[in-house]
Amino acid sequence: MRVARILAPVLAAGVASAAVTGCASSSSLEQFQDAPRQLVLEEYFLGETSAYGLFEDRFGKVRRQFKVDITGELVGDRLTLTENFLYDDGERETRIWEIDVLGDGRYRGTAGDVTGVAEGQVSGNAFNWKYKVDLKVGGSTWNVGFNDWMFLMQDDVLLNRAYVTRYGIEIGQVTIAFRKS
Repeated sequence: MRVARILAPVLAAGVASAAVTGCASSSSLEQFQDAPRQLVLEEYFLGETSAYGLFEDRFGKVRRQFKVDITGELVGDRLTLTENFLYDDGERETRIWEIDVLGDGRYRGTAGDVTGVAEGQVSGNAFNWKYKVDLKVGGSTWNVGFNDWMFLMQDDVLLNRAYVTRYGIEIGQVTIAFRKS
């Protein structure tokens, strides 16, 4: 009986987390294949792009805001994105993505803080990109998963909603709006 009282809240929290995480990634790429706008990642990010974003924790509290200036260069089938972040607290960070264009809307990429290889797929105006990052949090480093969903909108605006997980549990979301410079 005592074990049941201890496990019940843990199981309830696990079921709730699974439901939230399941809802977060319930979109299917196929549903966007006939969209009026078609996203070609290597064309969109070629040249200069600016973006503004924020990170919200799992309770919806905005924890960080940022601006990022991106320079994209395509050489052969490799797209290099140099991202220069400026956070609201004045911190600066640079991430350089090396993204291979595999054909059929498929992409694979690496960056300095990305663990392993990122994989993505485009369908219509949507792009789903999954990867793990070593993220500095206070005095430690957390390995977190990102499940990005990007959507090409009117006026060359690209909206990105990223679901961030640790140990399979959603810990927050990143929202970014990209705009061609």
